[in-house]
Amino acid sequence: MSLFKKFFGSANDSSSEEKDSEYNTFSSENMPIDELFTLNFKKNGGKFLYCENLTEVKTLFEDILTENDWFESEVMCFEPKLYSLLDENKLNYTAVKEPKFLLASCESLIADEGSILFSSNQIKQHKPHELPVNIVIVATTSQITTTKSDGMGHITKLYNKNYPTNITTIRYFEKAKVEDFLHYGSVAKNLYLLLLEDL
Repeated sequence: MSLFKKFFGSANDSSSEEKDSEYNTFSSENMPIDELFTLNFKKNGGKFLYCENLTEVKTLFEDILTENDWFESEVMCFEPKLYSLLDENKLNYTAVKEPKFLLASCESLIADEGSILFSSNQIKQHKPHELPVNIVIVATTSQITTTKSDGMGHITKLYNKNYPTNITTIRYFEKAKVEDFLHYGSVAKNLYLLLLEDL
């Protein structure tokens, strides 16, 4: 999707403040949902990494490990489809006691909130406050939905009555400078999103 490259641009592009003001002139109702998700996700403090293929997912995952010095660490991960990423980087995900981060997929990416929708398929019965502070999510562009109810509808269609439990969202990815009632009970996470193009 070239729109992601347009949105994030290159190092020679105009400043992020100019981009923000440019995007504020558009109504969110007219914005494509992938752009709306990206804008809201970044506003919430999330770290967004766009990947055109699986090779880029692996490379950017290694960059995250390097940036945070997470090599040879313990990792919380409950999804066998992600184990190869951990095995390739010699990360321990069995019988972990003090995981440095959670590696997971998700059910949906919610555009109007910039949040991530999880279920027991990704986080078992853990509540958000029980998860590591650091989270790395691998998701695809086809998982972006407009609202939380659209995300719930996606779960209903996908699992056909064998619904997962513990459905929850994480919305804030940095500590709020000024706490208000909107942040009450929320847990800020240091979250990286590796978003793989699949459309």
